[in-house]
Amino acid sequence: MIEAYIGVDVGSVSTNIAVINGDSEVLASSYIRTHGRPIEAVQRGFREIVGEMDDSAKIVAAGTTGSGRYLTGILIGADVVKNEITAHAVAATREIPDVQTIFEIGGQDSKFVLLRHGVVTDFAMNTVCAAGTGSFLDQQAARLGIPIEQFGDYALKARSPVRIAGRCTVFAESDMIHKQQMGHSLEDIIAGLCEAMVRNYLNNVVKGKEIASPVVFQGGVAANIGIKAAFEKALDMDIIVPEHYSIMGAIGAAMLARERMERTGGQTRFKGFETSEIEYKTLSFECDGCSNRCEIIEMLMSGEMIARWGGRCGKWEVLPEAKRAKAS
Repeated sequence: MIEAYIGVDVGSVSTNIAVINGDSEVLASSYIRTHGRPIEAVQRGFREIVGEMDDSAKIVAAGTTGSGRYLTGILIGADVVKNEITAHAVAATREIPDVQTIFEIGGQDSKFVLLRHGVVTDFAMNTVCAAGTGSFLDQQAARLGIPIEQFGDYALKARSPVRIAGRCTVFAESDMIHKQQMGHSLEDIIAGLCEAMVRNYLNNVVKGKEIASPVVFQGGVAANIGIKAAFEKALDMDIIVPEHYSIMGAIGAAMLARERMERTGGQTRFKGFETSEIEYKTLSFECDGCSNRCEIIEMLMSGEMIARWGGRCGKWEVLPEAKRAKAS
């Protein structure tokens, strides 16, 4: 039997799942679109994972991360629920042990993490504007009629990248249209957009913090070689894109689950891949007990309420053991 560990990273755009062994090698993985339905996305991902996994592998610990980590933790029975910063840092140090800087750009947000001697010393996140994220790249690729997978290739063919206003999605798009009307080539416009995204990230997320090599670039946008090239041009240093760049959060969650199980022992709370076939539903209501007007979330399994959370005072909360797992 192979002891395996599963990590689930649920974000607003993508849901990523990774199964690793005791040496942190990836045994199976899934990267799918969330489409605003995190429960269904996790269930679809589980069905994909089952098809990839070796029959001799057994899940002995589970972890969750991402914006949907608490909901997912309840859904799958997580042993560890951790924030994205920690999960991405743990996974990055696995790939590049001496990493000092992490750039992470996803579909709807971006992160910047500083590490020294394997410990996170500073971080920043941008969740306000989508101008520097993957969703904006997807929109522009669709508008230009170019597959997003080819976006970076176009950027590398540019002869003279034009300057695009990248601080805001509306301004960036209108500026790109203006440059098209002026007759600039698609290659130069796309390269200009990549450079604008990098400027936006460095100005709005990094904000003058020290960037020390080695630098690791992860998240879905790391697939865009045009963005990687723009970072290297702006910083005059090499940027490392790890092999599993798109699922690093999930790998980190799986590693944290393994560490917890090795430290504490005991039985995993993981409910098994059968959760992919169970009917779950979430509802919400606004509590009028005080001026806070908290939004209370309920989770139902086959019509039975199994968890409730979201209030500041805790009077409504019904929390299974998975929700009480160490969370931050």
